[in-house]
Amino acid sequence: MLVTGCTSMVGGHPVSIYNDPFKVAGLPTTSGPSGPRDGVPDSTLTAVNGDGGETDTMVLNAVEDIQTYWRDEFAKEFEGEFKPVDKLISWSAKSSRGEAVKFCKETTYHLVNAAYCRTDNSIGWDRSVLLPTMTETFGKMAVVMVLAHEYGHAVQTMAKLVGNKDPVIVKEQQADCFAGAFMRHVAEGKSAHFTINTSDGLNSVLAATVAIRDSDPDDPESVHGSAFERVTAVQSGFTDGPRACKGIDKDEIDQRRGDLPQSFETDTGGGEFEINKGTLIELGKALGALLPTDPSPAFDYSGAKIDCRDGVDTEPVTYCPTTNTIATDIPGLAERGSSDADPDDPLPVKVTGDYNGYVVFVSRYTLATQKNKGQSLVGAQAALRASCLSGVVTGKLAQPGRPATEGDIGLSAGDLDEAVSGLLNDGLAASDVRGQTVPSGFSRVDAFRAGVLDGEKTCAARYS
Repeated sequence: MLVTGCTSMVGGHPVSIYNDPFKVAGLPTTSGPSGPRDGVPDSTLTAVNGDGGETDTMVLNAVEDIQTYWRDEFAKEFEGEFKPVDKLISWSAKSSRGEAVKFCKETTYHLVNAAYCRTDNSIGWDRSVLLPTMTETFGKMAVVMVLAHEYGHAVQTMAKLVGNKDPVIVKEQQADCFAGAFMRHVAEGKSAHFTINTSDGLNSVLAATVAIRDSDPDDPESVHGSAFERVTAVQSGFTDGPRACKGIDKDEIDQRRGDLPQSFETDTGGGEFEINKGTLIELGKALGALLPTDPSPAFDYSGAKIDCRDGVDTEPVTYCPTTNTIATDIPGLAERGSSDADPDDPLPVKVTGDYNGYVVFVSRYTLATQKNKGQSLVGAQAALRASCLSGVVTGKLAQPGRPATEGDIGLSAGDLDEAVSGLLNDGLAASDVRGQTVPSGFSRVDAFRAGVLDGEKTCAARYS
């Protein structure tokens, strides 16, 4: 999936969509509005039990645009005829038990959810808690993304891509992928009711995807996938369209997971390990073994502010090309990598944890590898190379049975999600030697993901 669809033809020659770091999967990086378009008549669709309010109106407009998209796209990839879902149902999770309606043969009393029901080919949503919270936290396009995901379930059912015996995670990530394909349609300006820019607008949609990840892979109810996996699926659909989504099955997901940790069962730290001088020394050993470079950079743990002729302080970790030194403010990095997860917050804006700190340290090391190859350390290509190479190291940290000489540190379940969240929020791990990054969180995460899944050769090919 990552190879097919990543090039276009110009003059008969393949041209990579990654050649221009200021584009997002081939689209221009835009900074305009994101959300409902002004002056567009609302959809004439109706919802059972709807209240006619702002949230229901927005959902119905989204469903109309999604259906319009699939009317055009379905026949291009699937056999049969596209037929809209049979019923739309709105409810309030705040309603009393007596006022709660039925959805998919179950009561909606206190049901904070949105879902597709295969039994009667319907889509339903909670208009009073879930969708307003999504809007408040991530913006209105996050609601559109939710509906695009649920409609993706209708499409996969209609196309007979999945059955009762298919794992739920296949159905969920395939639906994520279909939602990504629709969001590209919106980003291309083809949606009647909505628009989205490819910088902070798309960043917020991906952040919402991260928030509704499976935070505990050992929970039997974890059926959607990690944030890293869900974002991967969304990006595949956004980049390559519905065709890529057809390729998501159990074998593809297993291959993509590879050696990446999927459980906390043997992890006494629950995925979190204090960032201190000792752990950074171990990480330095691992970096030297997993991504060797000559000469190796020196490590200074006395602070990130250093006198560097051709560098800029990028706290909490700075790389100085002149002296080939990585200088670290350990307390500052530890603060960045601290976990402040609130169990009562179902939709965290940012996924925090140790690897959001460690990956920044890794990314400054990748600048030293770039310097030794004679590559520029300034600009978008350098920033995305740093992200991609950080992904390479991250993937290698997951490999089992590494010798002790490679450092007593490895990857834990949840670390990838923390890295992805940091890349979306400020992108420091995807920045050049001056701490500058590209505006598209999509591009930053995409570069990191390519490094994790495809390795160093892919980084070299994309960001030469």
